[in-house]
Amino acid sequence: MSGIEVITFGCRLNTYESEVMKAQAEKAGLNNAVLVNTCAVTGEAVRQARQAIRRVRRDNPHARIIVTGCAAQTEKETFAEMAEVDAVLGNEEKLSSASYRGLPDFGVSAEEKLRVNDIMSVKATAPQMVRHIDGHVRAFIRVQNGCNHRCTFCIIPYGRGNSRSVPMGAVVDQARKLVDSGYREIVLTGVDATSYGGDLPGAPTLGLLAKTLLKQLPDIRRLRLSSIDSIEADAHLLDLIADESRFMPHLHLSLQHGDDMILKRMKRRHLRADALRFIEEARRLRPEMSFGADMIAGFPTETEEMFGNTVRLAEEADIAHLHVFPYSPRPGTPAARMPQLDRSLVKERAARLRVTGHMLHQAHLDGMIGSRQWLLVENSGLAHTENFTLAAAPGLRPGELVPATITGHNGKHLDMQLTAAAAA
Repeated sequence: MSGIEVITFGCRLNTYESEVMKAQAEKAGLNNAVLVNTCAVTGEAVRQARQAIRRVRRDNPHARIIVTGCAAQTEKETFAEMAEVDAVLGNEEKLSSASYRGLPDFGVSAEEKLRVNDIMSVKATAPQMVRHIDGHVRAFIRVQNGCNHRCTFCIIPYGRGNSRSVPMGAVVDQARKLVDSGYREIVLTGVDATSYGGDLPGAPTLGLLAKTLLKQLPDIRRLRLSSIDSIEADAHLLDLIADESRFMPHLHLSLQHGDDMILKRMKRRHLRADALRFIEEARRLRPEMSFGADMIAGFPTETEEMFGNTVRLAEEADIAHLHVFPYSPRPGTPAARMPQLDRSLVKERAARLRVTGHMLHQAHLDGMIGSRQWLLVENSGLAHTENFTLAAAPGLRPGELVPATITGHNGKHLDMQLTAAAAA
């Protein structure tokens, strides 16, 4: 091979950072290399990254393989000891061109491969400018990194460090470049996005940042947020939900569970009633709002009754896009030291929760029939509605915004009929 290939696992933040990594590696003159940007959120994510690295080496025996991302930060020795890996970069190092210069030669020791610093020592997040997000018609902007909270199941703060925000002016500049490049939809992303601004002068909020973007950049056609913690939602965010048509009517919530005792053992900052209250208020302000949510099944000490509370929360909140994770113990986290459930029970509960999610999604698809939507056409022959529901869009140009009427669905995505010429 020649050039640089990037393989990305995990979140939208990693997708954005992969573009930065590639640009910095090219700036450093790196060639014939594969950059693997890993995820550490579950043990399965780490396993998939290791599997991909072995496959890359088989397919590209002479390429340089550089591993980075959250799993490389939290399990650096695991990857350094792999014979297939030539270098391991930390989450901060991966964004600097200097890290890609003078990389060790093939066959060096595991210690020589490592370029991973103490992520907790990083105190600021430097703005990174990109004009293109490869393979995506929506553009992602990293507005925040790291997390100050210590949920008992989560390893990510040890991969990302403490919370730090990108100054508002730099975010506006990045969004302007992406809009000028032709992107109609912008997604603001971060590890704990709703903590945005707490470390900046004047402590601006995520909602205020979104308001400012839409005010200063009228050419942004659609604005979304990545996963948020609803307990930290601010008044500006509620204003956007109520009054701004360019702020899309969909939020993905980090709920994690529906039982108060388990939420406390997870060290979450909200209770069941807090989540329901926020969802009810958002729908009061904007009835067409849809919600996605992350839910963990089989957390340590979870009883059948506690699990049932999670199922009922998903139903009461009418979560249209439910992301279910079977609990996976991460070494170094408090939850890994709690009394564990049998793995077969964890998987069985996750499967039952997915059945609930499927039923809720089917009801959501049914409810959209007859509605009029603006669709953003993706690269796959599908499109996303304003409330982030997939619709078939055969033959349309990726990146187009088109008006349509929803005519039905096939159980997975909506069917539609165009109602006018494609938007400019």
